[in-house]
Amino acid sequence: MTELLPLAILMTSLGIAPVILALPDGWSRLRTALNLTAAGMKLALVAWLSWAVAGGAEFGLSLEIAPGLALALKADALSVLFLALSSVLWLLTTIYAVGYLEGGTDRSRFFGFFSLCVASTVGIAMAANLFTFVVFFELLTLATWPLVVHRGSAEAHRAGRIYLVYTLGGGLALTLGAVWLYALAGEVPFLPRGVLGDLPQTDPLAVTAIFVLLIAGVGVKAALVPLHGWLPVSMVAPAPVSALLHAVAVVKSGAFGIMRIVYDVYGVETVEALGLALPLAALAGVTILYGSIRALRQDDLKTRLAYSTVSQVSYITLGVALVSPVAAVGGLAHLIHQGIMKITLFLAAGNFAEARGVKTVSAMDGMGRLMPGATLAFTVGAFGMIGVPPLAGFVSKWYLGAGGLDAGQPAVIALLAGSSLLNAAYFLPILHRAWFRDPPEGAVPKRRIGWMLALPPAVTAALVVAAGLLANAPFSPLGWTRFIVSLEYL
Repeated sequence: MTELLPLAILMTSLGIAPVILALPDGWSRLRTALNLTAAGMKLALVAWLSWAVAGGAEFGLSLEIAPGLALALKADALSVLFLALSSVLWLLTTIYAVGYLEGGTDRSRFFGFFSLCVASTVGIAMAANLFTFVVFFELLTLATWPLVVHRGSAEAHRAGRIYLVYTLGGGLALTLGAVWLYALAGEVPFLPRGVLGDLPQTDPLAVTAIFVLLIAGVGVKAALVPLHGWLPVSMVAPAPVSALLHAVAVVKSGAFGIMRIVYDVYGVETVEALGLALPLAALAGVTILYGSIRALRQDDLKTRLAYSTVSQVSYITLGVALVSPVAAVGGLAHLIHQGIMKITLFLAAGNFAEARGVKTVSAMDGMGRLMPGATLAFTVGAFGMIGVPPLAGFVSKWYLGAGGLDAGQPAVIALLAGSSLLNAAYFLPILHRAWFRDPPEGAVPKRRIGWMLALPPAVTAALVVAAGLLANAPFSPLGWTRFIVSLEYL
């Protein structure tokens, strides 16, 4: 059972992908049944795994493909955090995507690669060593490209080319760093507090250069400045893909990779001793401010949300780089909190576009009256991003601020305050238009929103509220991250 459970979790999406790809496009009922059954099974298996890991159980399997080189999976506390996010949001995004693409074309291709994308994310979450991580990280690039170009327009193909240039370039940097580290240290398993031993003392220059390569490699998907350029242009993709890129798979895999490199390859003490923590924190701070400033200037709603993601995901990197257990709790919790907040925003934005053709901030007048449910969900997500208590985003920012003080970096408070003001500056005008302006003359919905489009953002908005109100519950994102951080720092 210790081997079968991680494999079963992986196969619920990896195994179903070729089946869905092979289905004729008109077989919508069977395809929907397979999608929802697989997503439900994954969620149930991850819940079982989480309960077992919390009780001290260990799960893993390994397949040696060459001496000292193995494809290996394991379930530890950090992987369970990412698995929980991906499994819950995969189910909700699948429901939404079925409703969103109803009557569309190439749905079997879409959902096949959709499943392959989630399988890649699951593999990244459960990778037991750096080699396995790199394999699934590159598979994620290949699985998401067809989703980015799904619409088939010239604009979509241009976005796909930009996406490949960035992500394949990042993959090359990651692979070079991994091969160089393998040559120096042999197989690199993921273990708390790192695995490098005396290598940083004997060859600090090489270890530092490898760190830069590895962070650059995962930093592309984490949208660290200046490696973020692919993300805004990818918003040409359908709304479920945008939600997947921002909340479930790509940017979260990049942020998760930064966690693995800092915590389980180098260890926080080594990163700090090499003088790498402060530059990484500074890069995160620059990205936080840059993304928010660029978001202010965007009238396209999804592009504004994309630059918001550039900013918000770097809170996770900041929490890791501050080398403080309190900040680490905030950063790791934000992996979950940002995911549920951002998916709420993108699903609601997708509903605005589908029902009324509203795709810009300047066209949001009166949406609170015309689509109160979607606008309420969007409002909850926006308030969470700003950091309004007692929502999930407030909890993350509180711990990050306290962690900055704990690390002797009071400038973090100013950074968080400035970022929150900028968050308010680009979200509140949207909400003001939606709730306090009259809708245009004669405005009527263009398309009725069914339950498959209405339910997912309502559920994720409720999760944003619950993650804040129930932050101290044992199985809340915050409670679980405390458990993870205790393994790294104690």
